[in-house]
Amino acid sequence: MGPRRKGEKRRKAEENLTKVDEIADTSRAEKPSEGRINDVMRGKKGRTKGRKKFIGAHVSIAGGIWKAVEASVDIGGRSFGLFLGSQRCWQRPALDPDVAVKFQEACAQHGFDSAHILPHGSYLMNCGSPKEDVFARSQVMLVDELSRCSALGLTQFNLHPGASMGSSTEECIKRIAQAINHAHQQTPAIVTVLENMSGQGSTVGGQFNELKSIIDLVRDKTRVGVCLDTCHAFAAGYDISSTGGVKSMLEEFDQVVGLNYLRAVHLNDSKGKLGCHLDRHEDIGQGQIGISAFRDIVNEPRLDNIPLILETPGRPGFEYAEQIQLLYSLCED
Repeated sequence: MGPRRKGEKRRKAEENLTKVDEIADTSRAEKPSEGRINDVMRGKKGRTKGRKKFIGAHVSIAGGIWKAVEASVDIGGRSFGLFLGSQRCWQRPALDPDVAVKFQEACAQHGFDSAHILPHGSYLMNCGSPKEDVFARSQVMLVDELSRCSALGLTQFNLHPGASMGSSTEECIKRIAQAINHAHQQTPAIVTVLENMSGQGSTVGGQFNELKSIIDLVRDKTRVGVCLDTCHAFAAGYDISSTGGVKSMLEEFDQVVGLNYLRAVHLNDSKGKLGCHLDRHEDIGQGQIGISAFRDIVNEPRLDNIPLILETPGRPGFEYAEQIQLLYSLCED
């Protein structure tokens, strides 16, 4: 990329940061100065705010799983999500031990702790399926995913709980817990992190009480947690866009599930409206949730020291790097 293209990309990114900052607080008389934006654009090395917030993004493993570490560094992330293999097939080649070592060395070199890395489960898995063949395949894949985490030196693994596909929610919840308990018996230590869902179709986990019901049936409570997805929560009916909405959601989560189970957050705005049950992610500050909620999130002390991971679509001049920079610019200390 030549100097002209780099300059154009930087200019567009700064325009996006200015625009979203103006949306964040239209009552503020003083707009962000060029100097402040330049400080934000320098990335994590120049940050003086948000030191307890570990913001990153879901990054690609193309070219080798260790490339995810390099990709996160390139966008200024302090945490990251990744897939552990192909999303197109149930069976994948065994993990090369040399590749695992290379990944761990890259993490150590760039200062990524396993607590701030959250692998994401394959979308093929449905641990709540009433179809015996799908359930059996999903259970085998979950064991494989947790085994890969162990080999890579990772400590937690995120998955969509499952969908009932015509069976009852109660039966689906029992199967999900059964698959998790089986996987825990076959693998050491890795924490299985359940993601809340939007309530689309027959998916389970859109309501906090459904996540609690799964956790109740997991035998080893030290090996289960939750990742809150902001788009999913909003689409499921939790109004984090309103004043005090983020705090209200966290208080309800604490009452129903318990904040001790909260392991991570997926940061996504929503294309759909409140309670739409549509899993449609949007860029930060560009959707129905709005920038104020994300300002509250990055200044919420109960979300310190856990991975806050973007899964947004991105657009020219406002990709992951710019959205990470924006979120850090919203931090007040």
